[in-house]
Amino acid sequence: MAVAPIYLDAHATTPVDPRVLEAMLPYFTEKFGNAASRTHAPGMVAESAVTRAREAVARCIGARSARDVVFTSGATESNNLALRGVVEARGVAGVHVVTTAIEHHAVLDPCLHLERLGASVTVVPVQSNGVVDPARVAEAITERTALVSVMLANNEIGTIQPVAEIGKITRERGVFLHTDAAQAIGRVPIDVDGMNVDLLSLSGHKLYGPKGVGALWVRSDKPRVRLVAQMDGGGHERGMRSGTLNVPGIVGLAKACDLMTEEGGLETARIGALRDRLRDALERTVPGTLLNGDREARLAGNLNVSFEGVSSDALIPKLPGLAVSSGSACTSASLEPSYVLRALGLSDERARSSIRFGVSRFTTEAEIDRAAELVRDAVRALRR
Repeated sequence: MAVAPIYLDAHATTPVDPRVLEAMLPYFTEKFGNAASRTHAPGMVAESAVTRAREAVARCIGARSARDVVFTSGATESNNLALRGVVEARGVAGVHVVTTAIEHHAVLDPCLHLERLGASVTVVPVQSNGVVDPARVAEAITERTALVSVMLANNEIGTIQPVAEIGKITRERGVFLHTDAAQAIGRVPIDVDGMNVDLLSLSGHKLYGPKGVGALWVRSDKPRVRLVAQMDGGGHERGMRSGTLNVPGIVGLAKACDLMTEEGGLETARIGALRDRLRDALERTVPGTLLNGDREARLAGNLNVSFEGVSSDALIPKLPGLAVSSGSACTSASLEPSYVLRALGLSDERARSSIRFGVSRFTTEAEIDRAAELVRDAVRALRR
């Protein structure tokens, strides 16, 4: 029987926590009602579960109003609804959007779509450590700017962006602020009011919940965000996202959020120690190990490194005992070097030699030590 590889790709997806699965199971069987069917008990049971789930998501992001949580299929849909919805509500033509060079494609591609429809987009560069300068964002805002979109934490290099500082700027300028927080939920303190965030995207499978479910938090007052729905048919979610709600998935997302709210702080400290253990071992035993992104302002579980003279395309096949990646899961089939790493000013050669390690809730010290050994031996073999 084949031995499963050590899983160190938690930025691509996380395993479902057994406690999340346990919470979901009844909603596939005896609690199977449609949350929109409010005329009988099964529907009301489902609706009540969805209401509690909104409250769980709101708690996790520091939101006062659970009503502002809109359930979606994941952060990609949430990002599309946020960007396209806000810009289309302003009429598209001539509307301006500001974003950064290291956003996920789920933000950059909708921006390209909006440009084709007549909007304009400014892509702000990041510094060499992968962090955007708020002053550059401020410079990019014009009288036509409707929305600024800056991710809270990057999915490749883990860098944490100064969203709160940017939020002060956008609020003063009367511009909406959207953040893709898919990687940050439970790992970075979030207070949408304190940070002046107006729209926030998240995804269940990035926080030990199920795939196929996520949410967009949309501020409803002071200031109120108006957006155009991207799906029609039934008027669900206050008209912002039609479609029968995925009640089991929503219950799972809620449980995952609750666990992050309760345990995220201690978990982050433990995961950070494991990440540092892996980084230190690689830097000690593999000459030419180069860290990509900021050493401190990054997610606790993220380690993105390049190994001089060794391409990731050659290295990863030599690591059958590890589940790792060379970057975003959404671009893993691309032969091009990572646009995120190139945005840092790194050479194509260094970008092509990068490996992303993502430490999870279930990673052990023994797995970290074994991973360091496997990488060390594979790099040495390739260099020979």
